[in-house]
Amino acid sequence: MSVLTPRISVVIPVYNEAENLADLHRELTASLVSLGQPYEIILVDDGSTDSTLERLLAIEAVDPRVRVLRLRRNFGQTAAFSAGFDHACGEIVITSDGDLQNDPADIPRLVAKLDEGYDMVCGWRKERRDPVSKKIPSWFANRIISAATGVHLHDYGCSLKAMRSEVVKGLRLYGEMHRFIPAVASWMGVTLAEVPVNHRPRTRGRSKYGLGRTVRVLLDLFTVKFLLAYGTRPAHLFGLWGLASGGAGFLILAYLAYIRLFEDTAIAGRPLALLGVLLCVTGLILVATGLLAEILVRIYHESQGKPIYVVKELSPPAVARERERARPGR
Repeated sequence: MSVLTPRISVVIPVYNEAENLADLHRELTASLVSLGQPYEIILVDDGSTDSTLERLLAIEAVDPRVRVLRLRRNFGQTAAFSAGFDHACGEIVITSDGDLQNDPADIPRLVAKLDEGYDMVCGWRKERRDPVSKKIPSWFANRIISAATGVHLHDYGCSLKAMRSEVVKGLRLYGEMHRFIPAVASWMGVTLAEVPVNHRPRTRGRSKYGLGRTVRVLLDLFTVKFLLAYGTRPAHLFGLWGLASGGAGFLILAYLAYIRLFEDTAIAGRPLALLGVLLCVTGLILVATGLLAEILVRIYHESQGKPIYVVKELSPPAVARERERARPGR
């Protein structure tokens, strides 16, 4: 098969990783050649300020299977992954970090697991070689994300993954959402597996991760949870809380009206009356917000022809009918 038709595309964002690029390319090549399948390596320069770009271009010049994408500025790892996905040509897309902490030698194991019939295989850094200051927040984040999304993984932060191209091409990522790829893809009904992978300590370069990124990841979790649970029916979320708030406010006001009319009890100035009015008004606002969100969702899907479903495959008769329908003059 030609290099122009790779089966495997490896997408790796790099940002100021000049010292690691030669070894990264050497280890990736050794691992991918061992598979005996055509491949491409897409290295995305995420606005590096050191000599990363020059070294990437030097590698590209001697290896026709390497493609370099240069972003105009540092957009972040999620945007870099998204750019690589858009340009990947392979049936299988592998993602990894560029700091050599992920071991390229694990790629054949991920591909073999994927070939068992899974749509996505995620790496699990079971023996993680990072300081405690990184491992503890990550431990909590993994459990919170698993509980919130319903997709239970040991290690959401591991960038080493193998996915089928039809899964990758359907993803739209923002913020720090590259970590939530398994959760976002779960909406498509993907089959998911997790395998332990080797994790190595960083020996060169500087880590770009910190507590601030952990906080941003947790904030993005709210977005992912909303999209997974209510992305096509936001009125159910806002309407439920609106009805609950409005109902509670109505009961409070009904109680106050009863004691005022039948027990001749003064209710002027009571905090309970203010609470009842506040709950009723809040309920109306939430219901109205849900209706507006529902309209926006319908405009989004209908104006752009975006389906609210994902087809995995068609039966042979259905494929034949689709081809017949697509013939000119039909």
